[in-house]
Amino acid sequence: MGQFRTNQLVDRLDAIAKARQVTLARFRARPAADDPVVLAREAARRAVVQARDVRATERDAARLAAEAERAVEAQAAMAHAAAELVREAAEKAERQANLAAEQKATRDARFAARKARARR
Repeated sequence: MGQFRTNQLVDRLDAIAKARQVTLARFRARPAADDPVVLAREAARRAVVQARDVRATERDAARLAAEAERAVEAQAAMAHAAAELVREAAEKAERQANLAAEQKATRDARFAARKARARR
């Protein structure tokens, strides 16, 4: 069995008081807000934050420019595809017109030959 301690409460209260004194001493040892070291550290933090904001703004601008470029390329591709469809439709219409004219000429030639045979 362990050793019986009667002053555990006193020990705990002493430990709490010592911890409080250490914390208070650490707080009092901190440099003041107008200390040059603190001001330099704060200025460095502000510079880092500003640089981060600048980089974020540059990234956003680059992203927007890339999106705009992709949109322009997409529009150009759509315009090219539409022009290609119009060209293909015109070529198809021309081929159909030529085929119709050729078929009519063949039909007219057959009709003329049949008329010529009937007149003899």
